Amino acid sequence: MDRISALRNVEDAIRAFEDGEADLADTERRVATVLRTYATEFEVDDRRAYRAVDGPGEGRVVVAGDPAEARERIASLAAVDDGMDPEDVTVEPL
Repeated sequence: MDRISALRNVEDAIRAFEDGEADLADTERRVATVLRTYATEFEVDDRRAYRAVDGPGEGRVVVAGDPAEARERIASLAAVDDGMDPEDVTVEPL
């Protein structure tokens, strides 16, 4: 899914909410599904989406150029204190 398709799908979800055809929970699910689909297909130039599968930040998804950069980003986003070691995070490409 490209960016334009993702935006159109989010717009459709919001329109359904505004028109009373969907409640907030349905709209949130629909938007989250669009975002998940977009992220799993994301690959631009030398960047792609990575998911933390173990350690601090488990489940977080970031865009990075390589696994090391992904671990750094996830560790910084999940950090409770500045002492978190990015090597404690295991990532995999989506």
